[in-house]
Amino acid sequence: MKNLICLLALLSFIPAQRAIAFGTVNLLGQNAEHERITRHALGCRLQGGPGANACFKDKALQDLAGRTGTWGAVGAPDNPANLRTSDPKSHCDDGDFLAVPNYPQSAQQAQVALQSCLNWMIINIDKAVDDASALVQNHRLVDKEIPTVFNCTFNYTRGRAYCNVLEDFGAALHASQDFYSHSNWVDQPNPRLPISITNPPGLAQSAPSPWLNLRNPSPVFPQGLMTGCFKGRLPDGVSECPNRVTHFVLNKDKGVIDPAIGIGSTQRSIANPGNFSRAISAAIEDTRDKWSFLQEKLIAKYGVRDGGLMICALVNGPDYKSSCR
Repeated sequence: MKNLICLLALLSFIPAQRAIAFGTVNLLGQNAEHERITRHALGCRLQGGPGANACFKDKALQDLAGRTGTWGAVGAPDNPANLRTSDPKSHCDDGDFLAVPNYPQSAQQAQVALQSCLNWMIINIDKAVDDASALVQNHRLVDKEIPTVFNCTFNYTRGRAYCNVLEDFGAALHASQDFYSHSNWVDQPNPRLPISITNPPGLAQSAPSPWLNLRNPSPVFPQGLMTGCFKGRLPDGVSECPNRVTHFVLNKDKGVIDPAIGIGSTQRSIANPGNFSRAISAAIEDTRDKWSFLQEKLIAKYGVRDGGLMICALVNGPDYKSSCR
């Protein structure tokens, strides 16, 4: 209880934190959505994920996705202690534009905001590949760069190579997962209300966006794509961005994922019940694709032998010695 009180105090002290994004903790209506999406996408115990050699074993998955009392690598951008918490590109925010008279932001400005989020994913995947170089020397894993106990902090200070790579990768995953919740890519508006800044149009897609395919990003920006404006003010629903499509209106952050994908509880999810499940399904599929892409990059840069050792270390984590040779 004492720890919970301290955390609540910290959340109220930092107004720009991201407690209302896809959650990493079970607090303020969140249901650890980032953790659950990542576990569904990459864990070894769930069907439909990566193959046996590429899925994340239990301890490594706890580092990447988080566990009780931690944010994990994928949740680090939401941690109020991190300076990146309020950075819009870390969460694909502020890419809003609606074709109505005198809208406060231009279509070009909205596209620039979303492009910065895409660039952020690319930058962090590239950083993960570069940081992985310290994992292997002379075709052998470097023991000092891989912890044998849980001691990654994911606070954006450089540590062991294993922790650095997961932190980089987690930042890319966090942004891509938030894209599906914070944007109108998969959703539909409330059919009973007219289109407006409080009921913006949706693109009604059911699969990951080709625009986020990091192997070959589409040069054509999806027409009508937007995310909500977010300034971090609480409580939900306060007009933090006057006369703009807001995060509160558009997000599909909170809802039931385990044991199965259920319903969402935000305004956009209630307005059209399929919006939450489509956001989660697309985020899971895109998370798997980002992991496949990172593996391809590691093999391409370091070769099959060394790249394979790096991948083995990442998916086994503290238990790597029994599996990676």
